[in-house]
Amino acid sequence: MKTEFTPAQLSDSDIAEADKILRKCVHCGFCTATCPTYVLLGDELDSPRGRIYLIKQMLEKNEPPTAEVVKHIDRCLSCLACMTTCPSGVNYMHLVDQARVKIEKEYARPVSERLLRAVLAFVLPRPRIFRVSMTLARFGRPFAALLPGSKGGVTPTLLHRIKAMLALAPASLPSPGAAAGSVFPATGMRRGRVALLQGCAQQVLAPRINEAAIRLLTRHGVEVVLVADEQCCGALTHHMGDDRDALARARANIRAWTREAERDGLDAILVTTSGCGTVIKDYGYLLREDRDFAGPAAKVSGLAKDITEYVASLDLPPPPSRSELVIAYHSACSLQHGQKITQLPKDLLFKNGFVVKDIPEGHLCCGSAGTYNILQPDIAGRLRDRKVANIASVKPDMIAAGNIGCMIQIAGGTSVPVVHTIELLDWATGGPRPGLN
Repeated sequence: MKTEFTPAQLSDSDIAEADKILRKCVHCGFCTATCPTYVLLGDELDSPRGRIYLIKQMLEKNEPPTAEVVKHIDRCLSCLACMTTCPSGVNYMHLVDQARVKIEKEYARPVSERLLRAVLAFVLPRPRIFRVSMTLARFGRPFAALLPGSKGGVTPTLLHRIKAMLALAPASLPSPGAAAGSVFPATGMRRGRVALLQGCAQQVLAPRINEAAIRLLTRHGVEVVLVADEQCCGALTHHMGDDRDALARARANIRAWTREAERDGLDAILVTTSGCGTVIKDYGYLLREDRDFAGPAAKVSGLAKDITEYVASLDLPPPPSRSELVIAYHSACSLQHGQKITQLPKDLLFKNGFVVKDIPEGHLCCGSAGTYNILQPDIAGRLRDRKVANIASVKPDMIAAGNIGCMIQIAGGTSVPVVHTIELLDWATGGPRPGLN
């Protein structure tokens, strides 16, 4: 793709990076076949190729984003299926992230939308406040049905977004998990020492996931630490275009993990929420020009691993017998497209005795995508229904996924139990049967 940035514009490192990305695009359109919004809406501007044109024009003209540009960028799930499909290696992730930052800085959203986004950005990364908000939301759930829903369009109103937010709130909350700073010694001879990301929403909604990870790891000789002073990874605000907040959280985490690694050593930083993992693995890029943090950020990105990557290295002993449970494996977009981890979780489940089935259209997003199912509830709902129908076609006993957002989203449309991959692996190697929806 030909670009027309001026030399002055190219002196900005972000624009220079955007220029390199844009020049790789050859307009082939392969990305349209795997883009969830294009598949649903059929609008070229709601495809990666269309959005690339909009971003190119916005950046070249260096003008404030228009309402039309914002509409189509906001509809992007950042699922990154286009990056898996693209034969030219276009890094759409870094390009659309740059567009979101520009929109956040320069576009004046309606007051009601600014308020909602500010509330989400404040509440979701703070577990204690998020827990209180979920408790309050339980009282609002009975009234959600009274709120207006979609009228067939894909431009949601504030009330529709509030209705979607209430629908996602659980009927009850589990007890909190282990506190930050906790250390779980290895059973027997120690084979390794890891930090386990505590997460923000996950530790409120499903602490059982990290509890399963801790049981499995310690049972197989790995010491686990929940690092004190750890924060939200920054993914939520990063995808909302608030890089000031996201990068501040990244720096705080880098400091905390670096201190832990220097004091007692860390073989890896393990992540059980793949959306977080994709961003942590990108810390090195995000802070590449920060004189104080570029080096430490790159080291942290190198230490970061999805839980299944690390568990695969433990060479778990085979189970004494195979299970007849049929597991539909949902490959979270952040895992299969963001981190390129596709076969490994399925292999682990199969080796540990489960019957594993792929889901038709497994490359398509379930519609969760961070805050997307709140900010774009119509599209998210249609994607969830499509995903649930595809899951039902393989007749599973359970559904496994590696991301809490996907688990909540899918569970909202099915009665089939949705569990984390690590919960099944823990069960297969001596842990308790996984908790259900």
